[in-house]
Amino acid sequence: MASHMLRCHVSANKHAYGKSQISTSHMQMIRPYVRAAAVEQDVGTESAGVGVKLPATHVSASQNALKQIEISNGKGINRYAMEKKSSIIAIGLTVHNAPVELREKLAVPEPEWPRAIEELCAYPHIEEAAVLSTCNRMEIYVVGLSFHRGVREVEEWMSKASGIPLDELRPHLFLLRDRDATSHLLRVSGGLDSLVMGEGQILAQVKQVHKVGQNCPGFGRHLNGLFKQAVTAGKRVRSETSIASGAVSVSSAAAELAQLKLPGNTFDDARVCIIGAGKMSKLLVKHLHSKGCNKITLLNRSLPRCEALAEEFPEVDFDIHLMPELMECVANSDVIFAASGSEELLIHASDVANMPAAPDAVGGVRRFVDISVPRNIAADISVDSCGSIVYNVDDLKEVVAANTEARAKAAAEAEVLLNEEQMSFEAWRDSLETVPTIKALRGKAESVRSAELEKALNKLGDGLTNKQKKAIEELSKGIVNKLLHGPMTALRCDGADPEAVTQTLANMEALERMFELSQMIEQDRLASASRKK
Repeated sequence: MASHMLRCHVSANKHAYGKSQISTSHMQMIRPYVRAAAVEQDVGTESAGVGVKLPATHVSASQNALKQIEISNGKGINRYAMEKKSSIIAIGLTVHNAPVELREKLAVPEPEWPRAIEELCAYPHIEEAAVLSTCNRMEIYVVGLSFHRGVREVEEWMSKASGIPLDELRPHLFLLRDRDATSHLLRVSGGLDSLVMGEGQILAQVKQVHKVGQNCPGFGRHLNGLFKQAVTAGKRVRSETSIASGAVSVSSAAAELAQLKLPGNTFDDARVCIIGAGKMSKLLVKHLHSKGCNKITLLNRSLPRCEALAEEFPEVDFDIHLMPELMECVANSDVIFAASGSEELLIHASDVANMPAAPDAVGGVRRFVDISVPRNIAADISVDSCGSIVYNVDDLKEVVAANTEARAKAAAEAEVLLNEEQMSFEAWRDSLETVPTIKALRGKAESVRSAELEKALNKLGDGLTNKQKKAIEELSKGIVNKLLHGPMTALRCDGADPEAVTQTLANMEALERMFELSQMIEQDRLASASRKK
């Protein structure tokens, strides 16, 4: 089931595969994406009652791009040299296409993001990198000197970091390039790709990626601009549409799921415990209180965070404990929420097996709701062996289906705003295309100036003083700068204005032809790629 839950968007536009060459081994790498996509188009896929189907247009684009690669494979074309522009690549897995068992193996805690960025950028074809890792998704964004080799290097890193063989990992991955990749991040930030549509926590997580990236050399100009645009897009969606009106988060969905599973759909007779005192726990308390739960046992590694949380909710009666008392607190609770940052299991089946049974008032079943990734509660805890049941983030889908339908109109409005932000980012990125031309034009002008200056000085002989030589040199520089002023102005524009960018790109192409700059630009690009290797 999960093996077919793939969304592989490979654009067949001018920045996609094009007429390029690729090795047989890399053809084997790309085929699983397209093959899985084709299967999903024919069969369709459902998980936990929520349909996840790949659009036919994306399947067609993927297949057409693959055909172009196969055709060009026999034409002896240098694929790497054909890629004039670095690609923005997004590759990863989400709650929509991968189970929590897989996501938790790939999860990267925030303190490890800089290390992951450094490791990714150490690969020869990756210029920039960013990591977005949450309970519902683990996504890698990179700027690659070569799309094909960049994808291969990201996959290699993901396999090494998780210990999952590539053959097992690939069927669950989505792969996006350039416009599809940037569009995806904007939708993620806007809450349109969330399990709970419109939830606000993902925007804070995207902001954090941008913030952490400021201290990482590998979080370069393109990704800095992309994540900055994504934050702007997320804010606009929430302020200019009703998508966040009464929106639920993962935490509130967890609270609602627990309420639905309790007899009478009420917390009145349930003893509730929360493991962790972070942001997710804060939201849990908020929504549990709104559902009539006014007494909560709270566990955490440190006391100050528990006390700070208790101060924010004076109406709730908190019973605060530290982690050494975990098992005692669990044994005395009927509903246990796990929302900690622990990377290891905190509660195993053997821990629960010998605990006293939950009272009849809650159906005689102890309920665990684990919204941590990696998970904190063992999945093999069951009613038969332990008198308990475990729910994780994947089980929240039944709660959020109605929420998605209710927000369909707001989502359509949000798509319009996101398209505007997409155009703005693309215009800004296109404006960066003139940088190599500016550099090459200045380089050629300086080369001509220096050569002509040397000729003139040789003709004038040795009778010139240093002051006179300096005056002649300054004269040559002044003439060149004045001549370049017009062309340089034509190569600069406001990246936020698409029309101005279009005109600037036309100017760039004209100047490259007039001054024969293409060869210089290509040599500089290849030299940069060689230094990266």
